[in-house]
Amino acid sequence: MGTGSDSPRVTPLPPDAALPQPVEPGTAVVRLETTTDRQGVLDGAWWPRSRDIAAELPALITALTDLLGPVTRVGLDTDAWDELPRRLVVGDRVVRVDSFPVGDDTVLITRGEADHFSLLVVPPHATPEAARAAMAAAVRADNVTRAAQILIDTGTEA
Repeated sequence: MGTGSDSPRVTPLPPDAALPQPVEPGTAVVRLETTTDRQGVLDGAWWPRSRDIAAELPALITALTDLLGPVTRVGLDTDAWDELPRRLVVGDRVVRVDSFPVGDDTVLITRGEADHFSLLVVPPHATPEAARAAMAAAVRADNVTRAAQILIDTGTEA
């Protein structure tokens, strides 16, 4: 990650840590499953601060690129976001943005040509406590609960 003031930052969230208050603008709040077997239904979670995808997505892509390698595609549900672009330029890379009927509770990330990650999307209005609970549930290695049910169970549904 860069050290300039315009560089997005990732807020790491260990399972027993409270979310920082307040989250600075331009910060991507992301958690990823830390196991290599990827047996859970979800690979991680993301808590955007708004439904403005043009403002939120670059920080997520930058954070994931720093953690996983180059992100080439992002799949989102058009109905869940304000004005979904077809492409974004993040850093020196073009990232394709596809519309999928995945629901507003999931974002699909493609690294390289075929390595896919599925992230729970915590609604922007969620309280820090509910967001923390939803994110912790999403990254459990043995999680078999779908994103929509996690949001219901933690009181964070849209």
